[in-house]
Amino acid sequence: MPEMMVRKIVVQIEETHSDFGRPVDPPSRKATVAAVIRNPFAGRYVEDLAELYALGAEVSTVLVQRAMDALGAGPDDITGYGKAAIIGTDGEIEHAAALIHPKFGAPVRSATGGKDIIPSTKKIGAPGAAITFPLTGKTSIWSFDDMDASEIAIPDAPRADEAVVVLALGIGGRPLHRIKLPDA
Repeated sequence: MPEMMVRKIVVQIEETHSDFGRPVDPPSRKATVAAVIRNPFAGRYVEDLAELYALGAEVSTVLVQRAMDALGAGPDDITGYGKAAIIGTDGEIEHAAALIHPKFGAPVRSATGGKDIIPSTKKIGAPGAAITFPLTGKTSIWSFDDMDASEIAIPDAPRADEAVVVLALGIGGRPLHRIKLPDA
């Protein structure tokens, strides 16, 4: 397995205290944490991507701990999550899928008490590329209150031979959430 080579980690905290002129109490909170790592398969086609599966598990373990620390939160506090990856231009979209799908989720679900799938998105991008991705409830993907999104961009990442791997954890769902199931 290639060694995880981290160039930088970016932590973004969002707290919404009021929205549309109304207080949000308690504030809704999100931590979006990104690791800029070397893509060991940049610039070449590799048939077996299993090494990226293991790398995804390793990076997710770091990201979930950083996000929970940034929020000062324990597993019971987390209500939603989402993940994303941007692959530099010397990589392919399948590298992103290999990083965030097969083994990325288990460490996150274990640390947060999550049960449901972690929604995601992925893309190829150059330095400064932004990625917007969904968050859903950790124990019910159909929890309307936790259906949200996060966005991140890092001015100097990803370089052509890098990947930006991202995890967001949410507490409290969207500000002022009030969507109800319609009557049938």
